[in-house]
Amino acid sequence: MRGSLAAVILLLAGLALPARGASLRYYPLPDGAGPHDVAPAPDGAVWYTAQAAGALGRLDPQSGQAEQIPLGKGSAPHGVIVGPDGAPWITDGGLNAILRVDPQTRQIRRWPLPREAGQANLNTAVFDKAGMLWFTGQAGLYGRLDPNSGALRVWNAPGGRGPYGITVTPSGDIYYASLAGSHIARIDPESGAATVIEPPPELRGARRVWSDSRGRVWVSGWNSGQVTVYDPAAGSWQGWKLPGPQPQVYAVFVDDRDKVWLSDVANNALVRFDPLTGQFTPFVSDQDGAYVRQILGRPGEVWAAESGAGRLVVIRGDD
Repeated sequence: MRGSLAAVILLLAGLALPARGASLRYYPLPDGAGPHDVAPAPDGAVWYTAQAAGALGRLDPQSGQAEQIPLGKGSAPHGVIVGPDGAPWITDGGLNAILRVDPQTRQIRRWPLPREAGQANLNTAVFDKAGMLWFTGQAGLYGRLDPNSGALRVWNAPGGRGPYGITVTPSGDIYYASLAGSHIARIDPESGAATVIEPPPELRGARRVWSDSRGRVWVSGWNSGQVTVYDPAAGSWQGWKLPGPQPQVYAVFVDDRDKVWLSDVANNALVRFDPLTGQFTPFVSDQDGAYVRQILGRPGEVWAAESGAGRLVVIRGDD
């Protein structure tokens, strides 16, 4: 009922219908998976963190079959990305460690955080242009792992608690969002120092960030219901309120055409935003309480993890 109501409200708000030719497909996962983040791989597979099961999942979109790889006692994986080596890399909050799973052998390597870092509440990771893995911890830190040497270092975040989403721009700049701090920060990849960039007062609860092809940083406003973009070249901000009642914007992802994808938890929808026209296009889930946590994609496909529904969803062929 709630999903249907959200669809009507969005349509009445003057939004465009989902693009002609766009198709949605849902992939049910094993019971109790609790999918959190998703990462489509170049070989066609789709990796996901089965947070509730303490496992890494691998979906074969052709067959619809999902395999789950246990990550160890106490595991609670949050983020997953596919690295330059083609392997899934995981930020595991339960194990307080960075993990790599070999896509062929399923062998797991683990890099625990140093004892002095404490329980980091690990969140999200990204590879920079030099092949270093940068990651965030909501407890108030961010860090860097050199996959070749195994050297791992953490820094205390300016402003304390909150580091959440993280992204790298085409020029190699690294930015993270602080959910508790309601700001973004730029990391110097050489020194590791982070500089806070304060957004306009109306942006509250910056949750995730993603760069477009121009190096602009898009920010999801969890508490503000906005999508906001920061232009480092101009030092400027611009924001747009999502339609519908009291939107809550969890995830943001910019696809290969510079279209911006968002998850609106309150209105049970994935939403595409076109920065050129200012138009929002909703894709409402067919199940209430889908609760999309994160979005990623590859050319022609946008993938999301529906934590509340225990599924993955893909949108293909969007014009």
